[in-house]
Amino acid sequence: MLRKDFPLQQRPLRVPEQVSLIGYDDIDFAAASAVSLSSIRQPTYPLGRVATELPLDECDNPGTHAHQQIMFQPELVVRESSR
Repeated sequence: MLRKDFPLQQRPLRVPEQVSLIGYDDIDFAAASAVSLSSIRQPTYPLGRVATELPLDECDNPGTHAHQQIMFQPELVVRESSR
């Protein structure tokens, strides 16, 4: 386990030969970095749609609106940092 006071970048390790790295949210920089970063991609459009629809429905239908727990399936985007 890595200690917080001993960052990975200070170790003489090669990515991905000795260590794999993965990011979250699949930002544009992930694919454009020197070693492209594998990342977890969230379904942004469905997340945004539901984040808008649920509060509006609660405002429009306060007596019948049912609170929901909605889970979205993330996607693993494999790039050079974890091959």
